[in-house]
Amino acid sequence: MKIAVSVVLSCVVVIAGMAPVVGAASPQQNKMKACNAAADEKGLIGEGKGEERKAFVKECLSAKSPKSGKTAQQEKMKTCNKEAGSKKLTGDDRKAFMSTCLSS
Repeated sequence: MKIAVSVVLSCVVVIAGMAPVVGAASPQQNKMKACNAAADEKGLIGEGKGEERKAFVKECLSAKSPKSGKTAQQEKMKTCNKEAGSKKLTGDDRKAFMSTCLSS
């Protein structure tokens, strides 16, 4: 009897461990949902639309998200880094220059 209970409990633990975690959808899942909804809105539903829909969804998924543009801080870092490189600054001189450049 103890062996049967142990086997059943072991199976339950293994199955529970293999079950997908239920929770918030990943960004990729959200993007897929949005692209499929956009394809539906464009009327890419039904027979004969399979390849056209697939191409649309592929294009939609590969599109950059609006947040992928560089932030002002990233642009400033790029500019300061380029300027420090052109002045051939290294070590502490470069750190000091970058600090003042980024804080201005």
